Amino acid sequence: MISLQFLVTAAVVVLAPGTGVIYTLALGLGQGRRAAIWAAFGCTLGIVPHLAAATLGLAAILHTSAVLFNIVKFAGVAYLLYLAWQALKSGGALAISAERSAEAGPRIARRGALINVLNPKLSIFFLALLPPFLSGNPAAATAEMLVLGAVFMALTFLVFVLYGMFAAKARTLILGSETVMRWLNRSFAGIFALLAGRLAFERA
Repeated sequence: MISLQFLVTAAVVVLAPGTGVIYTLALGLGQGRRAAIWAAFGCTLGIVPHLAAATLGLAAILHTSAVLFNIVKFAGVAYLLYLAWQALKSGGALAISAERSAEAGPRIARRGALINVLNPKLSIFFLALLPPFLSGNPAAATAEMLVLGAVFMALTFLVFVLYGMFAAKARTLILGSETVMRWLNRSFAGIFALLAGRLAFERA
């Protein structure tokens, strides 16, 4: 069940920079190591509803219901545009500034969780990713899906923390330059806006 092939496949998926990685990097650069860990935790926590949906078969309903899919999708688009604004706004949640004080961890985690919760493609992704690695025993399918999902989540958290630690380390190098911080804020805002645009054109 937990084969080398699954671990390699999951690692490749997790390592690919996505919305959660960008969020974790932004928090690591903007607020340091502790914030990055909370961001990684939140993004990982946001996987739980999609894993549950895939395990219970709800992902198939989401896939076939255009209305439900679009409701979740456009809520996600709006949220990503909100994060883009928070990166541009002076004192915003994702703005990088030398005077920035660290936020409460649960608030950081909640934003990270919402990034994944409001991405309807994740449920469909798990529905496609996990079944090929099951043993084929129908009686054990649910338990095996949960185990594979837990392993995927553990890899996600580990990799995101590593990304966040890298960003936190780089933070000390950029705080002395207003130009670099301004450029990074604009870059993160642009990336979140692009991700919102890509999500807007996703189909069930």
